[in-house]
Amino acid sequence: MKELTRLILDDMRPALGVTEPGAIAFAVATAKKYVTGDVKIIRLVLNSGMYKNAFTCGIPNSSEVGNEHAAALGYVAANADKGLECLEGVKPYHNRVAKTFIKEGKVKVELGDISSRIYIFAEITTNEGFASVTIRDTHTNITQITKDGKTIFEKRSDDQSAKENKSVPLIHRYTLRKLFSYAHKVPIEEISFIRQAYNLNLALFKQSLKSRRTSFAHYLFKKNGQRIISDNEQTSASLLCNAAIEARVLGLSLPAMSITGSGAHGIIATLPLYASAQVNHYSEEQLLRATALSYLVCMYIKEYSGKLSAFCGCAIAAGTGMACGLAFLKGGTLKTLQLVIQNMASSITGMICDGGNHGCTMKGIVAVDAAFQSVNFALEGIAIGNSHGINGHSPEETMRHIGMIASPGMVETEKVILKIMTEKG
Repeated sequence: MKELTRLILDDMRPALGVTEPGAIAFAVATAKKYVTGDVKIIRLVLNSGMYKNAFTCGIPNSSEVGNEHAAALGYVAANADKGLECLEGVKPYHNRVAKTFIKEGKVKVELGDISSRIYIFAEITTNEGFASVTIRDTHTNITQITKDGKTIFEKRSDDQSAKENKSVPLIHRYTLRKLFSYAHKVPIEEISFIRQAYNLNLALFKQSLKSRRTSFAHYLFKKNGQRIISDNEQTSASLLCNAAIEARVLGLSLPAMSITGSGAHGIIATLPLYASAQVNHYSEEQLLRATALSYLVCMYIKEYSGKLSAFCGCAIAAGTGMACGLAFLKGGTLKTLQLVIQNMASSITGMICDGGNHGCTMKGIVAVDAAFQSVNFALEGIAIGNSHGINGHSPEETMRHIGMIASPGMVETEKVILKIMTEKG
């Protein structure tokens, strides 16, 4: 299996609800395995991105939101063996117990470092002992487990590995030319697993249309002529993409296929391409190849920006990847892709991330519109020149600049966003 294929396969993960509440619940549920007795306190320490993204985020099978409720459900209901789908079995009874835990002061959430790198420390103290779980860098990457103060599992963090191996991240060893060539030439059976992303994401979209909790989904459906796929490629793309995002951030009960640790990234990187393929009758092979390119460009940018930062990676990183995939579907050349990236960099870069919440739906709408406009201009040879703004002399440099806007560029922005959110309560 080719290196890039393995990179995509390893990055795709089903995730129920927004990834951060799922990761918090997973950490707590794992710690629970190592304690007995009655719980006294569940303590969480989260990096800024994790704290922010789950702050007002919908939780699967619950009408509640936020870090505390995700942690409480992690203790009373989550199945750690299911990873990011650990909240699948939550029932109304569990939500009542979780709310009681919070009311009794048994859940304490602390803000740790201002950082785009994922960090979760979950500690459970009971009347018989205590245990903790530490997660770093990816949402389910457990690096340490302790029981009654003794380390029973430890794994080297990426920080330790980086000190010993300063090589360039794998995705950055490739140029856009090589990614474009891969998308054209990879044997189609080698990337057939990407179909799973469409199966999951389309099911989530359909659930959104049936739900009484969603609102944008129903309006977008109306705007598309009461049709899922109309003759209008862009409104069909916006409907599929953003109805699924709305379902996800409101905590409906079906998973999305995530990429770079985010279900919303995975939705944006795929569903607009599906709509384009349906409207224009592109083949499944064309769709899968375009999706592979979409994923890889998203991953290229995210490697610079960090997993969780102050800019909206869903719109900017996944949106740029999707725009490249869209240009690929329409027969765009390598030059077309470069122009697409320049247009995207010059338009929505800088869009903030104020957590995983209903606002992600609106950000997705803007991203889809920007992608279609960027592609349409690029196909006509029109783009913001590489001497303007943050555009670089090559597409690789432009993508690096996009990532740098997030990290280190928006660290102070992250602090301001958190201040605003916490002051609101």
